[in-house]
Amino acid sequence: MLRLARPEIRLALWGRDRTRLEETADIARARGAAADIRSLDLTDFNAALSALAQEDDADPFDLALFVAGQGDTLAPDAVVEDPAQVIGLIQANYSAPAAMASALAARMAQRGKGRIGLVGTAAASHSLPFAAAYSGSKAGLARHADALRLAVAGHGVSVTLITPGFFGGTASLGGQARPGEIAASIVAQRAIAAVLAGRAEVVVPCRFVLLRWLDRLLPRPLRDRVLLSLRLP
Repeated sequence: MLRLARPEIRLALWGRDRTRLEETADIARARGAAADIRSLDLTDFNAALSALAQEDDADPFDLALFVAGQGDTLAPDAVVEDPAQVIGLIQANYSAPAAMASALAARMAQRGKGRIGLVGTAAASHSLPFAAAYSGSKAGLARHADALRLAVAGHGVSVTLITPGFFGGTASLGGQARPGEIAASIVAQRAIAAVLAGRAEVVVPCRFVLLRWLDRLLPRPLRDRVLLSLRLP
């Protein structure tokens, strides 16, 4: 988001951690941008949608990046994830960003312009046995983003799905090495460029496109063996 900070730009920074929001806003202001913060839990859907309408009425959004998400994995010695964890991940990774993106897309369509970016994950293309709720909820977001893109395509609004692999700043899965990890700054640069260009999707790094196709093309028994080999100890 700070890559967008420059004079004559107003940033609306939302999140749960007020301290981090203030720190980010200070950096944006130092770069000449106006920056407002709002501390809230996006899974409080009514409050989040009400706040979105309020801010959009006051100063319409031209571009919105939904980076909401949570990446919990299977608890040690558990066979499957706890139901409460599944519900929480669905709310954070799918329900909240999908609902807010839809609400804003409708408003942008009425204005005839706007750009929306939704951050998913390369994990959405794979049935990860140690992160079923994470990969499943992000898969739902990916499908929603594509359908929303088609719905508003004729109204001057673009919806971009941002699909990163492992990048600096993400939590390591069980302390294991993360293959193909790249710098978060590169992900941000390519993601913002794709959203501004109105692309349907950007996959960073590109090698995860190949992994997606391998997942689809491998015979299921072989694919299952590969995925099961990824289960955390």
